Amino acid sequence: MNNYLQLLGRILLAQIYLIAGIGKILGYAGTEAYMAKYGVPGALLPLVILLEVGGGIAVLIGWQTRWACYALAIFSVIAAVIFHHDIANTMQRISLMSDLAMAGGLLILAVSGPGPLSLDRK
Repeated sequence: MNNYLQLLGRILLAQIYLIAGIGKILGYAGTEAYMAKYGVPGALLPLVILLEVGGGIAVLIGWQTRWACYALAIFSVIAAVIFHHDIANTMQRISLMSDLAMAGGLLILAVSGPGPLSLDRK
């Protein structure tokens, strides 16, 4: 049962990054404008999309899981600090905590490994 729970955990962690990355592709101009509003150059958007989609797929299939988790965890903390620092706003505070919780889950996965139902299985 643990093997399937590890797989389910990877799926649940990966889906948020995959959906967010695809959403950025579909709403490219809006995302670029949102980033610019916070002083983040729009030129970084393709890298963000690559990290979210590529990292999400890597976590999902359990390939290079440790590195994908580290990259996504760092990205999540940076995004939390840049975009969700207004903790007086309830939604921003929830988004901040969500990003930090995702980073925590990714770090646990990086340390514990993706499990036997993965491409990284040993």
